[in-house]
Amino acid sequence: MEKNVLIAVVLSILVIIGFQYFTPAPPPPAPQAPVATEAPKEAKTEQAKPAAPAAVVPETPAAEEKEIRVENNLYKAVFTSRGGTVKYWEIKSFKDRIKKDVLLLSKQGAVPALGMGDNSELDLSAANFSVTGGDVRLDDRKKSASVVFEYAKDGKSVRRTYTFYYDTYKVDLTDEVSGLSEYWITIGSDFGIFEKEDSYTHLGPVLLKGTDLIEVKEKKLKEINTYKDNLRWIAQEDKYFCAALVPATQVEEARAWTLKNSPVIAFKAKPGVNRFTVYAGPKEHDRLAALNLGLEHIVDFGFFSIIARPLFWALKFFHKYIGNYGWAIILLTIVVRIPFIPILNMGQKSMKKMQDIQPKMAEIKEKYKKDPQKMQAEMMELYKKYKVNPMSGCFPMLLQIPVFFALYKVLLISIELRGAPWLLWITDLSAPDALFGHLAGFSLGGPLPYLMGITMVIQQKMTPSTMDPKQAKLMMLMPVVFTFMFLNFASGLVLYWLVNNVLGIIQQYFTNKKLAKQQPA
Repeated sequence: MEKNVLIAVVLSILVIIGFQYFTPAPPPPAPQAPVATEAPKEAKTEQAKPAAPAAVVPETPAAEEKEIRVENNLYKAVFTSRGGTVKYWEIKSFKDRIKKDVLLLSKQGAVPALGMGDNSELDLSAANFSVTGGDVRLDDRKKSASVVFEYAKDGKSVRRTYTFYYDTYKVDLTDEVSGLSEYWITIGSDFGIFEKEDSYTHLGPVLLKGTDLIEVKEKKLKEINTYKDNLRWIAQEDKYFCAALVPATQVEEARAWTLKNSPVIAFKAKPGVNRFTVYAGPKEHDRLAALNLGLEHIVDFGFFSIIARPLFWALKFFHKYIGNYGWAIILLTIVVRIPFIPILNMGQKSMKKMQDIQPKMAEIKEKYKKDPQKMQAEMMELYKKYKVNPMSGCFPMLLQIPVFFALYKVLLISIELRGAPWLLWITDLSAPDALFGHLAGFSLGGPLPYLMGITMVIQQKMTPSTMDPKQAKLMMLMPVVFTFMFLNFASGLVLYWLVNNVLGIIQQYFTNKKLAKQQPA
């Protein structure tokens, strides 16, 4: 039975984290400043094959471009008369690894952010709009302002109004459209994505359809994906940031496809007055929930979200009073383990009994090796005689797996850990412990992952086992494998695992001591 336990634990854990190691994400490159540096800075999809809206492909402009600079206490942005789109977006409150402000858009990509058009030859993403209004700077005295972009040609016209606010990443957008056969608006191909090389979480287009969060995989965009009914928002996302477009008026459908090697997503609506809310900023659950737009669902807690959400709130609750997310993780690990103490004790006692009757089990296997049915019957009698339940050693581990998955997800995606220090050399709980540096491009890690590996070895040595010597030697490779994997894991995750191991060692010590006293002299 211990073999089944190991298979369950190892496969379950490696499925969620092991495969990700082999494509570790390198640090993102230093952001490049935009051309205008003077600015203040899985639900099922319905497959279809309609033509992608060609109007969002930029063309060489004929008229002079005008830029509008916008700044509040949270971000700096640059809007352009070229399509009435966004070309630069800088967040003030978050830094990259070289301590510069995070850029969610540094230049227009293959598809301009908030580009629009119809499904014909007209390309409004490249058309030059006239502008009403100048640069915008908001503070606690001037809390809102608007800028209007207008275009009219050949009976087709668009009046686009942006309204900006102080102390929020939210921007209201209104498009008054006439003369177009169709009206398309996209979030763009690059807007909202900062860590483009991250391989641990979803990267790219995502949408909310009803209550279903649909993460669009780039490899599945060989054909156009079409979504209809109850469309709540579309976005581009990375692990910690996003840019989203939320319709306030009815939209007909959303489409995701690949354009110029970039995955894009867009809404289709009828010409007329179309209103949206734009959000470009961090994936902070509380901030998103306060907007009352459903955007908090972009913070994906995974399959075990029913467990992950309370853990997330508990982590933030502990941080509120402790003021340090490292100590909050340690306290949360202790609290989460407490309910499992009685169950784990029972499992450990059962494994100890299994270990004690191992010689008798070996005798039965040898005696009835040619009669499997008789062997099974004798084994059951042996379990009954010594009051051993072979499942009781497996059950506690299986119970812990959903909790581990949920806590893993919380520590993986919570932007609250980004840049959060613990102590000494751990200055960012979302980054790996890399105190020992690199050798020939390979991370040597730091103390945390190696201490975690050592605690795994101690646990294995202390835990009663019914494995044969060959199996035991094979299992001793697990700490080596896990240590190797954890060299590139976020230090917050490694800290959780390390503390959990230490607690397991303490519990095993007292369990073994108690069982030793119960042994007959």
